[in-house]
Amino acid sequence: MLELAFAMAPPPEGGEPGGGSLLALLPPMIMMFLIFYFILIRPQQKKQNEARKMLDELKEGDQVVTLSGFHGTIKKIKDDTVMLQIADNVRVKVNRSSIGNKK
Repeated sequence: MLELAFAMAPPPEGGEPGGGSLLALLPPMIMMFLIFYFILIRPQQKKQNEARKMLDELKEGDQVVTLSGFHGTIKKIKDDTVMLQIADNVRVKVNRSSIGNKK
């Protein structure tokens, strides 16, 4: 309802006739994108690269923690699966991508 009242009001006299150029909006948009990139996107890419590097460097005998919280020792590595020993005579096959970090 209030919008209708403003729409019916006469334009202000002596002032600038509203609106600006699109070029005036470009620098703030670029700044927002750069801030967004350096605060959110770049750190996430760095974290993904570190995780990929850690998974590529896994070897037998490494102690690891899976994303589900299992602690174990790597006994065998295949292309995208890993055999973990989580207790005496207890081995579990997990996806390589489910390994969270090395101890």
